[in-house]
Amino acid sequence: MDQLALLFVLLLGALVSVPVGDRIGLPAPVLMTLLGIVLALLEFVPNVDVPPDLILPLLLPPLLYAAVRRTSWRQFAANVRPILLLAVALVFVTTLCVAAVAHAIVPGLPIAAAVALGALVAPPDPVAATAVAGQLGLPRRLVSILEGEGLFNDVTAIVLYHVAIAAAVSGSFSPWQAGLDLVLSAVVALAVGLALGWGAYKLMDLLGDPTLQIGLSLLVPYASYVMAEELHGSGVLAVLVTALFLAEYATDADDVMTRLAGHTFWDIVDTLVTGVAFGLVGLELHNAISTASGRWGEMLTWAGAIVGVVVLVRLLYLLPASWLAKRMHARRDVEEEIPMTWRETVVMWWSGMRGVASVALALAIPLETEAGSPFPDRDEIIFIAFGVIMATLVLQGLTLPWLVKRLGVESDSEQEKEFERTLAIRAAKAAKRRLREIEAVEELPDELSEQMLRRALEIGVRISPDLGEEERREAHDQRVRRLKRVRRIQGELLSAARHEVLAARSEPGADPEVVDRVLRHLDVRSLR
Repeated sequence: MDQLALLFVLLLGALVSVPVGDRIGLPAPVLMTLLGIVLALLEFVPNVDVPPDLILPLLLPPLLYAAVRRTSWRQFAANVRPILLLAVALVFVTTLCVAAVAHAIVPGLPIAAAVALGALVAPPDPVAATAVAGQLGLPRRLVSILEGEGLFNDVTAIVLYHVAIAAAVSGSFSPWQAGLDLVLSAVVALAVGLALGWGAYKLMDLLGDPTLQIGLSLLVPYASYVMAEELHGSGVLAVLVTALFLAEYATDADDVMTRLAGHTFWDIVDTLVTGVAFGLVGLELHNAISTASGRWGEMLTWAGAIVGVVVLVRLLYLLPASWLAKRMHARRDVEEEIPMTWRETVVMWWSGMRGVASVALALAIPLETEAGSPFPDRDEIIFIAFGVIMATLVLQGLTLPWLVKRLGVESDSEQEKEFERTLAIRAAKAAKRRLREIEAVEELPDELSEQMLRRALEIGVRISPDLGEEERREAHDQRVRRLKRVRRIQGELLSAARHEVLAARSEPGADPEVVDRVLRHLDVRSLR
């Protein structure tokens, strides 16, 4: 099996893992990691030959962009304090604790290399957390916290990692220079992210065509990441800023086709790239086995100690931090999404799985220092990092569904229904207001005006059926049944038309472009 065949196996596994995971109740990223482990144990499967410095630029931008599409700038702004308290600060605490323990137990491990190890295992993976949380039906506020933590802790961890690697490679460290690098990295990332977001927004208006706009949306996160990194900024933060800007300002309410096609496209990209990323995590078992050859006892002991530190520090930090967040939240009249019970805090603790970013950062550790000597304990750091990733991703990923069920942490279904009902009322009122505005400038027959008023009311009832009165709901149900019957018959008519047009494609003298144009027209009619 060569590298290309291995890539196709991972892509196929990414697709199959979704329905299989839904059926057996396990997250797809965990299944893909297990698939990677199985492949790594097969002798005919080659080692992954991807340059370490390309893993993050290839995998992280589309994954971050897809994740940000599910949130908004206003949601982040409303939860700055919980994110800073429960996410960013925790990265610093975890990095310091891991560095201290690693420096103490691994003979000869320098402080700078220990800090690099702490930084690369500190951030929970945003893709794993959101994928797992989305499938388990957790409360929306808990999912929002995990998304915010996963999206923004990578920024802190990667900057800390680069500072530690630079210190280990050069042999010198300046706290002032490190702090300045951190600030400059954030400033450059913000500038690049906003500039590219604004530029992409203007270019999308110029392109117009949905196909071209969606193609541009795939290029933008890569451009944002690479440009920020070239200017010594944070590529992760630049992608986040660009994606948040486009989600906030590049949304046209009437551009239905682009929105539907864009959601479908990014769902596909998210599924495939996530599958490949976690498949690569499992495949790194090859390197771990070769590294630990003949030293399994001490290597597993070191890895187990660091796993214990990572898991325990997260629990010991989250419990008081969640209590403090609730106390501070009670003093403000602001809607913040924080864990409301100890059960939710425990679920958040056990959701701290490491993944793609940790693997990429571990593999990206330089081979040599500036003096030409080997990077101190590079193999040991990579093995320990792999142990942390496997323990958190596989063990916690496999047991998290059981824990959620055992603790009884469920989604806020009543709150979601109430918000949906509120939106349905607002939508119906907006439609009625627009109808009044039209009637003010156009003379509509009474019959047409009454029909349009019913349509406006039906907009809300179709979103939230309990809005209508009992008689109106019964009438609505009858209309829905009738509409379904009409749509079924109309669907069969359009299906017959599509089959006939498609059959004409193979007839002598048929122009395939004309056939495809007519078929597209019928497809759009079917979509409507």
